[in-house]
Amino acid sequence: MKLAKSRRRALLALADGTVLVGRAFGAETEAVGEVVFNTSMTGYQETLTDPSYVGQLVTFTVPELGNVGVNEVDQESVRPHALGVIAKHVARAPSNFRSEATFPSWLEAHGLPGIEGIDTRRLVRHLRDHGAQMGILSTLAEADPDELVARARAAPTMNGRDLVSGITTREMYEFRRPMGEPLAPAVAPPPARFHVVAYDYGLKSAMLQYLVDRGCRITVVPAHTPAAEALALGPDGIFLSNGPGDPAAVPYAVPILRELLGKLPIFGICIGHQFLALTAGGRTFKLKFGHRGANHPVQDLQTSKVEITAQNHGFAVDAKSLEGKDVVVSHVSLNDGTVEGLEFPGLNAFSVQLHPESSPGTHDSRHLFDRFIERMARTRTAVAL
Repeated sequence: MKLAKSRRRALLALADGTVLVGRAFGAETEAVGEVVFNTSMTGYQETLTDPSYVGQLVTFTVPELGNVGVNEVDQESVRPHALGVIAKHVARAPSNFRSEATFPSWLEAHGLPGIEGIDTRRLVRHLRDHGAQMGILSTLAEADPDELVARARAAPTMNGRDLVSGITTREMYEFRRPMGEPLAPAVAPPPARFHVVAYDYGLKSAMLQYLVDRGCRITVVPAHTPAAEALALGPDGIFLSNGPGDPAAVPYAVPILRELLGKLPIFGICIGHQFLALTAGGRTFKLKFGHRGANHPVQDLQTSKVEITAQNHGFAVDAKSLEGKDVVVSHVSLNDGTVEGLEFPGLNAFSVQLHPESSPGTHDSRHLFDRFIERMARTRTAVAL
């Protein structure tokens, strides 16, 4: 007798031979990806639609998902980019006035598998101790555990993979949608005071919305756009977005940025931050299990203030590789001391590893967008004099 849909078996097999058995939800399929964990208490839809999760199976540490359903407003892009979901328990009856569909039905509509009913605390401790690794999530009835482990071991890791090329926009476009108040009626964007060219390495829409709220007209360009083409658009500043994968495996990013640095204000976030570090002659490296969640403490070394930040990255900048370079570390992680921000003296550029648009906690990081606006304003004034 066929089991009810919510009771179908699901398997999660890791490359190190670990196999977890749970209940399937979402689509009846298989997904191969890097198994990682996210420590956020809310925002599962935003997480799964963040392009930085390309190629990954996401373990959520919060014990229940789906209790507020899903809606179009909370998406960071037009579709999910994570490959699958690993959860303790998933709600089938959401309770929220903004809900437009259930979480399981949304995953199924996008062809993504999910597994629930496993000990996610055990899995997270395992990933913390042994590192993020490749795995296969299967909701197929005929899945064989040994075969899944073998396939997980054969899967290519995140090291050396250019995932930006597959996620960047193919054509230039204008972005003018403000963030406004998420629970209030939509409003028209404010008058545009600045023109920003945004390099799309896998951007989240919220980043651009906060710039629109601050009076920016934004032209989004593909990641491989030559510097001369970007400058020909006449921008007041350059924005470098977040994105997935290994920054050192994107060969075209650094040559472009070398031509842009010093020409006008530049603000980089996440992989955009890492690209700027590489441009300065630094190096990046793979973290053991990455930083993913909305509760990461970061200290601003210029003010000594500590902010509770949102993070999503598996690679980081090697601080020692920047010694002797014309770059200053501006922010550090208080969890492991890794580089969280850079200043480029004399080049009118700065960057952060954290995600200021997510702004969790009581210490808001959105002031970093204001810093970018101030730099564009000062540069425009200096040029006019």
